[in-house]
Formats: sequence, structure tokens, C-alpha cells
Amino acid sequence: MPLVRLDISHVRNLSSVRFEPSPQVNVIVGKNGSGKTSVLEAIHLLSFGRSFRSHKHKTYIQYENDACLVFAQLHQNQGSPIPIGLQRHRDGQIDVRIQGQRAQSVVELAERLPVQLINPDAFRLLEGSPSIRRQFIDWGAFHFDKGFIHAWRGWQKALKQRNTLLRRGKISNSLLAAFDQELIRLGGQVNESRKAYVEKLTPHFTTVLSLLSTELSVDLQFFQGWDAQKSLQMAVEAGRERDIELGYTHTGPQRADLRVKTATGDALDSLSRGQLKLVVSALKIAQGQLLIDMGRPLVFLVDDLPAELDANHRQKLCQLLESLNSQIFITSVEPDTTDFTWADTTDVRQFSMSNGELSLLSKGLQES
Repeated sequence: MPLVRLDISHVRNLSSVRFEPSPQVNVIVGKNGSGKTSVLEAIHLLSFGRSFRSHKHKTYIQYENDACLVFAQLHQNQGSPIPIGLQRHRDGQIDVRIQGQRAQSVVELAERLPVQLINPDAFRLLEGSPSIRRQFIDWGAFHFDKGFIHAWRGWQKALKQRNTLLRRGKISNSLLAAFDQELIRLGGQVNESRKAYVEKLTPHFTTVLSLLSTELSVDLQFFQGWDAQKSLQMAVEAGRERDIELGYTHTGPQRADLRVKTATGDALDSLSRGQLKLVVSALKIAQGQLLIDMGRPLVFLVDDLPAELDANHRQKLCQLLESLNSQIFITSVEPDTTDFTWADTTDVRQFSMSNGELSLLSKGLQES
């Protein structure tokens, strides 16, 4: 559901911002520190309940304010727009409301407002730890499989309980075996959902990457966290003695990874920095495309993309995004780096950001 209105209060230097974005392309131009990235951060906050810039909520709540607030209206094909809102307090409390009613968790926001982020830090998807790639897979599995979040939460709880038990020491193998039933059952469900999602994602990724670059050939390989020839039950049973010795669970879905390979080895070792950027962009767009093919529109946040790709690849990337018919927010420091050739039927709105103030520069369809 695209955003038809967005209100932001006390997020970093945005004291009070209200605007009506285009349902298609929105370009926000401003100097570094002007607040343009904070607009994307607020949208991300409204979807995930957390910032993509910091894990500490106090860093994005405006100084000397007790809370920040993000409110939006979501378009729906029939009926009035759906109001949603999130308020994050300095003490850590989160208040989420959908259509005026208090929501149980931010998961309800994620279901209604799927957001895909492409920014310079997104390239940690390949460079960072496996946990970042697991988050990437889990985002997709969450939207792809309705039962995933329930299984994931249950498995996480069982895993934490098991590790707490292991840290106490002097635990018998038989006691641990009795405790493992839920861990194996729910962990197996999580693994199957992840595996099915990566299988669905792979052909989309291959197609998108070929459109961005005809020279790159990259394969995706899902590593489930243990020997693929064994069931999770077999792996857990075989590893109990070592788990007792180590004091934690050393095998299972918590060690899953998405391995990105070329013909010569890991993509991280064999590709240039520019090529890695294309691979990550293809992963992000493919993930969004798969969701759209399922009938789930989403919002793309593209932060400072011109600084990461040359003009040719910027144009290709924007053409791909445009073809998905999704709502897009793009930020840039220089106006000329966002001078893409959009289709003449695309509703492009350009905004200027200065000292936390957002103003509309142009609105309407592109001219032929």
C-alpha cells in the first residue's frame, strides 16, 4: 500500500514534516545533514519499528523531546486510506496504532507496510556477518509464509532456553534430549520456510542481475546451518555432547547463511567493489519483485544511490524500480545525479530538503 500522506515529528532534525508523496517516484534533494535521509529513516521506522542508522532509539529521537512520532495514511484500492502510526519514547516504549486501535506489535506494521532499503550500508549484506544475510532471508520468508513468524518466535524462545540450560553446566544428555523436542520441531519449520524462500528468490535474482550487468554470473546457495545430508534432529542429537562441553548450541538454523558465489569462489573475494554493489542491488530488487508478484505492493527507499553507482547503472537500476510500479523514495546531494529518464507516464515529485524543512519543487507526470 503506497503512502498517501506522511507526518514526521521529532525524528532527528525533523521537528515537524508533513507531505503528500507521489504513489510512484519521489526525489528528495538536499545537502548532507539537511534531513533527507531522516525522511527515509522515519518510513523505515514505521515499517520495522527500528532505524536503519542506529540500534539505539535515543539517537534518532530529537534532543530534549520525550518521544518521536511517525504517522501515515496508506492507500487501499477500495475505501478510505488506512491510518497507521508509531510513537517511540525515550524510555524505549513503543506505541503502535492501526486505524485508531492499539496494535499488539510492530509485526502488524510490517505486514501492512513492507519496505525495502537500498543504501550504502546495504552492501554489508555481502561484507557483514551471516546474521545480516539471515535477516535478509527472514524478511522474505516472513512475507512469503504466514506461519514463519510464529515458528521463528517459538524456535528462538526454545533456543534461548536451551542455551541458558547449557550455561548452567552439569546437565545430562538425557535431560537435554527431553528439552529438545520443540527446538527441533520449530527449527525444522523455520529451515523449510527459509529454504523454500531462497528457491523462489533465486530465479528473480538471476534475471534482475542480468538486466543490470550482462557480464556478471552469480549463484545463490542456501546453507541451513548443519550438514545438508542430515535432518535437524540427527544434527542436534550428534552435537549434544559438544554442546554440553561448549555451553551453547553450536549447530542449527541459528547458523544459516546465504552464500553468494561466482565461478571462482565467494563473490566477496572475486568481484570488484562496483560489481558487489550491483549484486546487492539485484538481491534487493529481486526480493521486492518476488513480493510484488505475490500481490504485495511495497515501498523502496533508495538513499544516496548516485554516490554508489555510475550514471549507466543508476539509469538501469531506476528503470528496474520503475517497472515494478512501486512507490519509490530517492535521496541525493546533487540535483543533476537524479536526472534520470523516467517514463512520460510516471508521476515524479521532486522535493528540496533544507535544515529539516521539506518543500515541493515540482509535481506531475514526466514530459515526453
